[in-house]
Amino acid sequence: MINEENGKQNREVHDDNVRGCMVSVSCITFNHAGYIRQALDSFLMQKTDFAYEILIHDDASTDGTIDIIKEYEERYPDIIRPVLETENQYSKGISNISGVFNFPRARGRYIAMCEGDDYWSDPYKLQKQFDLMESDAGYSLCCHSAGVIYENEAFGGETLIRPFKGSGEIRPEEMISKRTNIPTASMFFRTEYAKSLPDWYFDCPVGDIPLQLYLVLKGRIYYIDEPMSVYRSGSAGSWQDSMDKDESRLIAKWEAHYSAMEKLYKAFDAESEGKWRESVDEALRRQRFHIDLKEGKASAVKDRSNRLFVSELPASEARLQRIKADLPWLYELMRRAYKLIKR
Repeated sequence: MINEENGKQNREVHDDNVRGCMVSVSCITFNHAGYIRQALDSFLMQKTDFAYEILIHDDASTDGTIDIIKEYEERYPDIIRPVLETENQYSKGISNISGVFNFPRARGRYIAMCEGDDYWSDPYKLQKQFDLMESDAGYSLCCHSAGVIYENEAFGGETLIRPFKGSGEIRPEEMISKRTNIPTASMFFRTEYAKSLPDWYFDCPVGDIPLQLYLVLKGRIYYIDEPMSVYRSGSAGSWQDSMDKDESRLIAKWEAHYSAMEKLYKAFDAESEGKWRESVDEALRRQRFHIDLKEGKASAVKDRSNRLFVSELPASEARLQRIKADLPWLYELMRRAYKLIKR
């Protein structure tokens, strides 16, 4: 639980600067009772010389998450502003919850994102990103690396999400086509852009990538090579998914995902008038490669045109995929052993 002295100091900052709220923390949550306290504490521990608000959207959780949010709202009523749904909005087809429910009510000059099962690890994160963005009005987005915690993971994987090497400005081509996604909990951007999102942002079932692409159109991107947040990963490599879900339904889901991403990148390409066509094409080929792996198409690893994407895989996943492609009988034995262990 957050140190009460830190909470008191934050309250004093907000009391002094409530009319000058500089940052809106956008947090979406659903059945995160085991994690939400750590997320909220990480927001409240931030040491800043400006006021900030915490916007929480809970999508009708049923596990006690709502009770925890209410507890924190009662303790910090001047900071925490929740929306507690009684009906699940995602199941109604609203996939970009942040853009629909949190961004429109943001009062800060900037928005910082973090989902309810992740958290921030650096108490100066907000201040560092705020200072960077204030130093140059041309920056539309500031992001950083993140640590990784694996939940229910048999073999683990990368312990750090590090999309770029070294702090500095990121070229548009690097943002459009990158080996790994930007951690959601690292994104810090200008609120004005979140108030005028294009239709293709809302059409996409994944909110982060269309937002990043849109911010490429709006300004320059700065990356801080410091892990100032932590991302919780489920079963990387889709081992559990492949064993516990109907295969045909899973494939249909991934194909629908690829179709949505293809539509997104084509919309972005049209809006950018083909300026970064090569990067868009490469990003789509990378998407296709990863969908093929999720669908169990081991041949994707042997395809020479995918050499770049294979080289980008975490070492443990690359080994598994090569075993699957070259020694399918051994892969099946490993898969069965894992299934027995999980029982």
